[in-house]
Amino acid sequence: MAGSSKTDGQLNIEGNTIQITSLDKILYPKMDINKQAYLQYLIEINKLMLPFLKNRFLTVKRYPHGMFDDFFYQKNCPDYAPSFVETIQHDDIRYIICNDLSTLVWLGNQLALEFHIPFNKVTSVCPTEIVFDLDPPSRGHFPLAVKAALEIKTILDRLEVHSFVKTSGNKGLQIYIPLEENQFTYNDTRVFTKFIAEYLVDQSPDSFTIERMKNKRGTKCYIDFLQHAEGKTIIAPYSLRGNDEALVATPLEWKEVGHQLVPDKFTMESVLERVKSQECPFSRMDSVRKKQPFRRILSGLLNQKN
Repeated sequence: MAGSSKTDGQLNIEGNTIQITSLDKILYPKMDINKQAYLQYLIEINKLMLPFLKNRFLTVKRYPHGMFDDFFYQKNCPDYAPSFVETIQHDDIRYIICNDLSTLVWLGNQLALEFHIPFNKVTSVCPTEIVFDLDPPSRGHFPLAVKAALEIKTILDRLEVHSFVKTSGNKGLQIYIPLEENQFTYNDTRVFTKFIAEYLVDQSPDSFTIERMKNKRGTKCYIDFLQHAEGKTIIAPYSLRGNDEALVATPLEWKEVGHQLVPDKFTMESVLERVKSQECPFSRMDSVRKKQPFRRILSGLLNQKN
């Protein structure tokens, strides 16, 4: 494995020794991806992935026998975690904080295939971004997610709001709006997300819905604005998903979002090739946080309600 030394089932990373087991275990049978390939992916992608995990309460989805078998969500750090794994107690949960490659690889060896993070850091109750989750009923309806994303982009551009987009790693898209840190509450952002979602549904009621019950959505794309709330999580950029194709939640350039976009293009192997030749589209997030006109927009929406 690049960037590390492997001896007798151990990896030495950043001065920490990590016990590695069952490197030949098949995790994604359709793609013939074993644990060794997955751990290598985490090592190669870590510089792009870790900034999004840094100082966030982490929830992982573990697949002890690979994605084709049972899984479970884990928030509490297990007692057997090595001493280098950083944790923070929040309420009654001792969360793992994945701030370094050693922890990332250790979690990978525990077969944590999905990494889910909240919208705020451990140091604040204020979100650092707004996220719209665009969730069509199936991959066959993915063009509806594209349509929703482009319509939201048009609105945001008119409002002079900087936005970013990524695949969900499954069948939808997710739009990110970076915010200046420690400035807005979840109640503030809910005013905005509710307005955008309801506007979309009003404009295209045959294509979009905000109905929470899946069996009542029909073939419409669900504009999930309620997921953006305290205690809720979203799949982290560059995390794999537990599906047959080993798809990755992949940051995109807006110019890639169109009728030609297909969600199953972004596999683990293709994403590794992709990041070798282009900058991460999300790398510009921090540079626009203080430029967002969100306070002005929020004031206008609140005045409109009153």
